[in-house]
Amino acid sequence: MVADDASAHQRLDRWLASVWPDLSRSRLKALIEQGHATRDGTVVRDPAEPVRPGARYGLVLPPPAPAAPEAAPIPLAILFEDEHVIVLDKPPGLVVHPAPGNLTGTLVNALLSHCGGALPGIGGEARPGIVHRLDKDTSGVMVVAKTEAAHRALSQAFARRDLDRTYLALVWGVPVRAEGRIEAPIGRHPVDRKRMAVVAKGKPAATRYRLLRAFGTACAFLECRLETGRTHQVRVHLAHLGHPLVGDPAYLRRLPAAAASLPPALRAALTGFPRQALHAASLALRHPVTGEPLTFSAPPPADLAGLLHCLERAQM
Repeated sequence: MVADDASAHQRLDRWLASVWPDLSRSRLKALIEQGHATRDGTVVRDPAEPVRPGARYGLVLPPPAPAAPEAAPIPLAILFEDEHVIVLDKPPGLVVHPAPGNLTGTLVNALLSHCGGALPGIGGEARPGIVHRLDKDTSGVMVVAKTEAAHRALSQAFARRDLDRTYLALVWGVPVRAEGRIEAPIGRHPVDRKRMAVVAKGKPAATRYRLLRAFGTACAFLECRLETGRTHQVRVHLAHLGHPLVGDPAYLRRLPAAAASLPPALRAALTGFPRQALHAASLALRHPVTGEPLTFSAPPPADLAGLLHCLERAQM
Protein backbone atom coordinates (compact mmCIF):
# COMPACT_ATOMS: atom_id res chain seq x y z
CA MET A 1 0.00 0.00 0.00
CA VAL A 2 1.42 3.38 -1.11
CA ALA A 3 0.66 6.30 1.22
CA ASP A 4 -0.97 9.30 -0.45
CA ASP A 5 -0.62 12.99 0.41
CA ALA A 6 -3.74 12.94 2.57
CA SER A 7 -2.07 10.50 4.96
CA ALA A 8 0.96 12.75 5.62
CA HIS A 9 1.97 13.13 9.26
CA GLN A 10 -0.60 10.64 10.56
CA ARG A 11 0.64 8.12 13.10
CA LEU A 12 1.55 4.90 11.37
CA ASP A 13 -0.68 2.70 13.53
CA ARG A 14 -3.65 5.04 13.04
CA TRP A 15 -3.18 5.12 9.28
CA LEU A 16 -2.80 1.36 9.05
CA ALA A 17 -6.03 0.99 11.04
CA SER A 18 -7.82 2.96 8.31
CA VAL A 19 -6.21 0.81 5.61
CA TRP A 20 -6.89 -2.50 7.38
CA PRO A 21 -10.16 -1.88 9.30
CA ASP A 22 -10.44 -5.57 10.25
CA LEU A 23 -7.46 -5.12 12.60
CA SER A 24 -7.78 -3.11 15.80
CA ARG A 25 -5.37 -0.26 16.41
CA SER A 26 -3.97 -2.02 19.49
CA ARG A 27 -3.35 -5.14 17.42
CA LEU A 28 -1.63 -3.08 14.73
CA LYS A 29 0.50 -1.30 17.31
CA ALA A 30 1.67 -4.67 18.66
CA LEU A 31 2.40 -5.95 15.15
CA ILE A 32 4.50 -2.87 14.38
CA GLU A 33 6.47 -3.17 17.64
CA GLN A 34 7.11 -6.85 16.85
CA GLY A 35 8.63 -5.96 13.46
CA HIS A 36 5.82 -7.02 11.12
CA ALA A 37 5.49 -3.65 9.31
CA THR A 38 7.77 -2.32 6.57
CA ARG A 39 8.34 0.96 4.76
CA ASP A 40 9.90 0.60 1.32
CA GLY A 41 11.15 -2.82 2.38
CA THR A 42 12.68 -1.65 5.68
CA VAL A 43 11.20 -2.83 8.99
CA VAL A 44 9.63 -0.07 11.10
CA ARG A 45 8.93 -0.59 14.81
CA ASP A 46 7.61 2.79 15.98
CA PRO A 47 3.78 2.92 15.92
CA ALA A 48 3.93 6.72 16.31
CA GLU A 49 6.18 7.27 13.27
CA PRO A 50 4.61 9.82 10.87
CA VAL A 51 3.45 8.35 7.58
CA ARG A 52 5.54 9.42 4.57
CA PRO A 53 3.55 10.17 1.40
CA GLY A 54 4.77 8.12 -1.56
CA ALA A 55 6.29 5.42 0.63
CA ARG A 56 5.15 1.83 0.16
CA TYR A 57 4.04 0.20 3.40
CA GLY A 58 3.60 -3.50 4.00
CA LEU A 59 2.23 -5.60 6.83
CA VAL A 60 2.94 -9.29 7.29
CA LEU A 61 0.53 -11.09 9.59
CA PRO A 62 2.20 -13.84 11.64
CA PRO A 63 0.57 -17.27 11.67
CA PRO A 64 -2.13 -17.59 14.33
CA ALA A 65 -0.90 -18.79 17.70
CA PRO A 66 -2.33 -22.06 19.01
CA ALA A 67 -5.45 -21.63 21.13
CA ALA A 68 -3.77 -23.37 24.07
CA PRO A 69 -0.11 -23.60 25.12
CA GLU A 70 1.83 -26.55 23.75
CA ALA A 71 4.06 -28.90 25.74
CA ALA A 72 7.82 -28.40 25.46
CA PRO A 73 10.56 -30.53 27.08
CA ILE A 74 12.19 -27.84 29.21
CA PRO A 75 14.09 -29.06 32.33
CA LEU A 76 12.57 -28.18 35.69
CA ALA A 77 14.23 -28.03 39.12
CA ILE A 78 11.48 -29.70 41.17
CA LEU A 79 11.64 -29.38 44.96
CA PHE A 80 8.46 -31.33 45.72
CA GLU A 81 5.70 -33.07 43.81
CA ASP A 82 2.65 -35.17 44.56
CA GLU A 83 -0.67 -35.70 42.79
CA HIS A 84 -1.89 -32.24 43.85
CA VAL A 85 0.99 -29.76 43.52
CA ILE A 86 4.45 -29.13 42.12
CA VAL A 87 6.93 -26.89 43.92
CA LEU A 88 9.90 -25.80 41.83
CA ASP A 89 12.89 -23.51 41.74
CA LYS A 90 12.38 -21.24 38.72
CA PRO A 91 15.59 -20.11 37.04
CA PRO A 92 16.09 -16.49 35.97
CA GLY A 93 15.15 -15.84 32.37
CA LEU A 94 12.17 -18.22 32.29
CA VAL A 95 8.80 -16.60 31.57
CA VAL A 96 5.99 -18.13 33.64
CA HIS A 97 3.14 -18.22 31.11
CA PRO A 98 2.72 -17.53 27.38
CA ALA A 99 2.00 -13.94 26.36
CA PRO A 100 2.59 -11.82 23.24
CA GLY A 101 6.30 -11.95 22.53
CA ASN A 102 6.76 -15.12 24.62
CA LEU A 103 4.34 -17.69 23.25
CA THR A 104 6.67 -20.66 23.71
CA GLY A 105 9.54 -21.68 25.95
CA THR A 106 7.68 -20.75 29.15
CA LEU A 107 7.20 -22.49 32.47
CA VAL A 108 3.67 -23.44 31.40
CA ASN A 109 5.02 -25.17 28.29
CA ALA A 110 7.50 -27.05 30.48
CA LEU A 111 4.80 -28.05 32.99
CA LEU A 112 2.54 -29.40 30.26
CA SER A 113 5.38 -31.59 29.05
CA HIS A 114 6.31 -32.73 32.56
CA CYS A 115 2.72 -33.59 33.46
CA GLY A 116 1.98 -35.37 30.22
CA GLY A 117 -0.92 -33.12 29.25
CA ALA A 118 -2.71 -33.45 32.59
CA LEU A 119 -2.86 -29.70 33.32
CA PRO A 120 -4.99 -28.09 30.54
CA GLY A 121 -7.96 -26.18 31.91
CA ILE A 122 -6.76 -26.05 35.53
CA GLY A 123 -7.05 -22.39 36.45
CA GLY A 124 -7.62 -21.30 32.82
CA GLU A 125 -6.57 -22.57 29.41
CA ALA A 126 -3.77 -20.02 28.91
CA ARG A 127 -2.23 -20.36 32.39
CA PRO A 128 -2.91 -23.94 33.49
CA GLY A 129 -1.91 -24.61 37.08
CA ILE A 130 -0.48 -21.14 37.70
CA VAL A 131 -1.49 -19.70 41.07
CA HIS A 132 1.12 -16.95 41.36
CA ARG A 133 4.05 -15.89 39.23
CA LEU A 134 7.56 -14.55 39.38
CA ASP A 135 8.87 -12.01 36.88
CA LYS A 136 10.88 -13.47 34.01
CA ASP A 137 14.21 -12.44 35.55
CA THR A 138 13.32 -13.20 39.16
CA SER A 139 14.41 -16.66 40.31
CA GLY A 140 13.16 -18.86 43.08
CA VAL A 141 10.44 -20.95 44.68
CA MET A 142 7.02 -21.29 43.03
CA VAL A 143 4.06 -23.58 43.67
CA VAL A 144 1.85 -24.88 40.85
CA ALA A 145 -1.50 -26.66 41.13
CA LYS A 146 -2.09 -30.00 39.39
CA THR A 147 -5.82 -30.26 40.16
CA GLU A 148 -8.76 -27.87 40.22
CA ALA A 149 -9.21 -28.44 43.97
CA ALA A 150 -5.57 -27.59 44.66
CA HIS A 151 -5.75 -24.52 42.40
CA ARG A 152 -8.83 -23.25 44.22
CA ALA A 153 -7.35 -23.82 47.68
CA LEU A 154 -4.00 -22.25 46.80
CA SER A 155 -5.67 -19.25 45.17
CA GLN A 156 -7.67 -18.70 48.35
CA ALA A 157 -4.51 -19.00 50.47
CA PHE A 158 -2.77 -16.34 48.38
CA ALA A 159 -5.85 -14.10 48.53
CA ARG A 160 -6.01 -14.48 52.34
CA ARG A 161 -2.21 -14.09 52.60
CA ASP A 162 -2.23 -17.36 54.51
CA LEU A 163 1.37 -18.16 53.61
CA ASP A 164 4.86 -16.77 54.04
CA ARG A 165 7.09 -15.63 51.16
CA THR A 166 10.68 -14.53 51.61
CA TYR A 167 12.83 -12.84 48.98
CA LEU A 168 16.53 -12.04 48.90
CA ALA A 169 17.49 -8.75 47.28
CA LEU A 170 20.80 -7.07 46.50
CA VAL A 171 20.26 -3.32 46.47
CA TRP A 172 22.27 -0.16 45.92
CA GLY A 173 23.15 1.68 49.11
CA VAL A 174 22.43 0.63 52.69
CA PRO A 175 19.12 1.42 54.44
CA VAL A 176 19.42 3.67 57.49
CA ARG A 177 17.43 1.19 59.58
CA ALA A 178 18.55 -2.44 59.74
CA GLU A 179 14.91 -3.54 59.84
CA GLY A 180 11.81 -1.81 58.61
CA ARG A 181 8.38 -1.96 57.05
CA ILE A 182 7.51 -0.25 53.79
CA GLU A 183 3.81 0.50 53.50
CA ALA A 184 2.96 2.32 50.28
CA PRO A 185 0.14 1.77 47.76
CA ILE A 186 1.13 0.41 44.35
CA GLY A 187 -0.54 1.00 40.99
CA ARG A 188 0.32 1.58 37.34
CA HIS A 189 2.87 4.29 36.68
CA PRO A 190 0.96 7.40 35.52
CA VAL A 191 3.16 7.81 32.43
CA ASP A 192 4.89 4.49 31.71
CA ARG A 193 2.14 1.86 31.77
CA LYS A 194 4.66 -0.99 31.64
CA ARG A 195 5.92 -0.04 35.10
CA MET A 196 4.33 0.06 38.52
CA ALA A 197 4.78 2.89 41.01
CA VAL A 198 3.83 4.11 44.45
CA VAL A 199 0.67 6.10 43.72
CA ALA A 200 -1.94 7.65 45.99
CA LYS A 201 -4.82 5.60 44.57
CA GLY A 202 -2.89 2.34 44.25
CA LYS A 203 -3.68 -0.91 46.02
CA PRO A 204 -2.46 -1.28 49.62
CA ALA A 205 0.96 -2.92 49.78
CA ALA A 206 3.39 -3.70 52.61
CA THR A 207 6.86 -5.24 52.65
CA ARG A 208 9.07 -5.99 55.65
CA TYR A 209 12.82 -5.99 55.16
CA ARG A 210 15.84 -6.98 57.24
CA LEU A 211 19.50 -6.21 56.56
CA LEU A 212 21.52 -9.41 56.17
CA ARG A 213 24.84 -7.89 55.06
CA ALA A 214 26.15 -4.44 54.19
CA PHE A 215 28.98 -4.13 51.69
CA GLY A 216 30.48 -0.85 52.80
CA THR A 217 28.05 1.90 51.83
CA ALA A 218 27.71 0.68 48.24
CA CYS A 219 25.33 -2.27 48.49
CA ALA A 220 23.19 -4.22 50.92
CA PHE A 221 21.84 -7.76 50.90
CA LEU A 222 18.29 -7.75 52.26
CA GLU A 223 15.68 -10.29 53.28
CA CYS A 224 12.16 -9.16 52.32
CA ARG A 225 8.87 -10.64 53.49
CA LEU A 226 5.66 -9.87 51.65
CA GLU A 227 2.51 -8.92 53.55
CA THR A 228 0.73 -8.37 50.25
CA GLY A 229 1.39 -9.58 46.73
CA ARG A 230 1.29 -6.69 44.27
CA THR A 231 2.95 -6.71 40.86
CA HIS A 232 6.68 -5.85 41.19
CA GLN A 233 6.08 -5.16 44.90
CA VAL A 234 9.61 -5.71 46.22
CA ARG A 235 11.17 -3.89 43.27
CA VAL A 236 8.86 -0.88 43.60
CA HIS A 237 9.04 -0.64 47.39
CA LEU A 238 12.82 -0.83 47.57
CA ALA A 239 13.19 1.76 44.80
CA HIS A 240 10.71 3.95 46.70
CA LEU A 241 12.89 3.54 49.80
CA GLY A 242 15.83 4.86 47.79
CA HIS A 243 17.54 1.50 47.40
CA PRO A 244 16.72 0.06 43.96
CA LEU A 245 17.72 -3.47 43.08
CA VAL A 246 21.06 -4.00 41.40
CA GLY A 247 20.43 -4.68 37.71
CA ASP A 248 16.76 -3.69 37.74
CA PRO A 249 15.92 -2.59 34.16
CA ALA A 250 12.67 -0.87 35.15
CA TYR A 251 13.24 0.78 38.52
CA LEU A 252 16.96 1.60 38.53
CA ARG A 253 16.73 4.91 36.70
CA ARG A 254 20.28 6.20 37.15
CA LEU A 255 23.64 4.95 38.38
CA PRO A 256 23.73 5.38 42.18
CA ALA A 257 26.38 7.67 43.63
CA ALA A 258 27.61 4.74 45.74
CA ALA A 259 28.95 3.09 42.59
CA ALA A 260 31.59 5.79 42.08
CA SER A 261 33.66 4.62 45.07
CA LEU A 262 33.85 0.99 43.95
CA PRO A 263 36.93 -0.62 42.36
CA PRO A 264 36.48 -0.61 38.57
CA ALA A 265 36.12 -4.40 38.21
CA LEU A 266 33.52 -4.63 40.96
CA ARG A 267 31.65 -1.60 39.65
CA ALA A 268 31.55 -3.22 36.20
CA ALA A 269 30.22 -6.49 37.66
CA LEU A 270 27.44 -4.69 39.52
CA THR A 271 26.43 -2.25 36.80
CA GLY A 272 26.63 -4.99 34.17
CA PHE A 273 24.44 -7.47 36.06
CA PRO A 274 21.83 -8.32 33.42
CA ARG A 275 18.71 -8.69 35.59
CA GLN A 276 17.15 -7.54 38.83
CA ALA A 277 19.07 -9.13 41.70
CA LEU A 278 16.00 -10.68 43.28
CA HIS A 279 15.42 -14.28 44.39
CA ALA A 280 12.31 -15.89 45.91
CA ALA A 281 14.21 -17.78 48.59
CA SER A 282 11.43 -19.54 50.50
CA LEU A 283 7.72 -20.31 50.54
CA ALA A 284 5.83 -21.64 53.55
CA LEU A 285 2.22 -22.73 53.17
CA ARG A 286 -0.28 -25.45 54.03
CA HIS A 287 -0.79 -28.29 51.60
CA PRO A 288 -3.99 -27.40 49.69
CA VAL A 289 -5.53 -30.85 50.26
CA THR A 290 -4.01 -32.37 53.41
CA GLY A 291 -3.46 -29.14 55.33
CA GLU A 292 0.07 -30.22 56.26
CA PRO A 293 2.47 -27.30 56.89
CA LEU A 294 5.12 -27.19 54.16
CA THR A 295 8.24 -25.05 53.81
CA PHE A 296 10.46 -24.93 50.75
CA SER A 297 13.64 -23.00 50.07
CA ALA A 298 16.18 -22.58 47.29
CA PRO A 299 19.62 -20.91 47.36
CA PRO A 300 20.39 -17.98 45.05
CA PRO A 301 21.26 -19.07 41.51
CA ALA A 302 24.83 -19.05 40.24
CA ASP A 303 24.79 -15.54 38.77
CA LEU A 304 23.59 -13.85 41.96
CA ALA A 305 25.76 -16.07 44.18
CA GLY A 306 28.76 -15.12 42.07
CA LEU A 307 28.01 -11.43 42.43
CA LEU A 308 27.73 -11.77 46.20
CA HIS A 309 31.04 -13.65 46.24
CA CYS A 310 32.68 -10.75 44.35
CA LEU A 311 31.41 -8.31 46.97
CA GLU A 312 32.61 -10.52 49.84
CA ARG A 313 36.07 -10.90 48.28
CA ALA A 314 36.37 -7.14 48.05
CA GLN A 315 36.19 -7.12 51.90
CA MET A 316 33.89 -4.15 51.94
